[in-house]
Amino acid sequence: MKRVLLTGAAGGIGTLLTPMLKAAYPEVVLSDIKEPADRHGLRFVKADLADMASVREAVAGVDGIVHMGGYSVEGPWETILSANIAGVHNLFEAARLAGTKRIVFASSNHAVGFYPRSRKIAHDVTVLPDSRYGVSKAFGEALGAFYAMKHAMGVTCLRIGNVNAAPLDRRRLAIMLHPEDLMQLVRIGLEHPDIVFEVLYGMSGNTRAWWDNSRAAALGYRPRHDSETNLAAAEAGQAAAPADPVGDHYQGGTFCSAEYTADFEAMKRREKR
Repeated sequence: MKRVLLTGAAGGIGTLLTPMLKAAYPEVVLSDIKEPADRHGLRFVKADLADMASVREAVAGVDGIVHMGGYSVEGPWETILSANIAGVHNLFEAARLAGTKRIVFASSNHAVGFYPRSRKIAHDVTVLPDSRYGVSKAFGEALGAFYAMKHAMGVTCLRIGNVNAAPLDRRRLAIMLHPEDLMQLVRIGLEHPDIVFEVLYGMSGNTRAWWDNSRAAALGYRPRHDSETNLAAAEAGQAAAPADPVGDHYQGGTFCSAEYTADFEAMKRREKR
């Protein structure tokens, strides 16, 4: 990878990744709908994912893309549709037209958020999105598979948990992803010679993990961090959180309980069949 594009460069994850990408690759281009507070001396291309012309300008001449752009929380359908569905299609299509070799797509744990916390899941489970946002990430994974198989573009989808140096509550003990471990996963997606299409879990080596990340391990992932080292802080955060029976049952947390109208007890009974 000689030239790498980072979308969503002004966001929280993009801000953490920028200096690490700069240290790893000869040329890094930043893109977002607004300019990052600190560009680290890197070139910036303003682009709205819903605008194909600006996306093509950002993608021009890059070997690999780290796609952290889009709408990063639950929102109205129109917002999700524009940024995370039409927008991600624009990105993949612009990459195809530009001859880009690799894309690392920021998927989310919310693509599989309706699995119960009592179940450990692998990368190849059926998607169970917990929100419109989660639906958009499941769509992005499917779109990535299409471009990988139809157009020979190496695509890695990272089902990111919570990017942080320490877990904020009990849920994030399972899903915390330290920024250094995220960078390792990004490099696998951009550089590993065997990548065709992969779905990997974006988590550190957490003792209480809900996800089987053996596929990432097979590609060389060796996380350096474990959320368990900050157990006391996570428990303190949990103690301050309001009671949420639905959110505390499912891996997606409050994304599951928001707008929830199903019969919760009946749904739990079905899980045991």
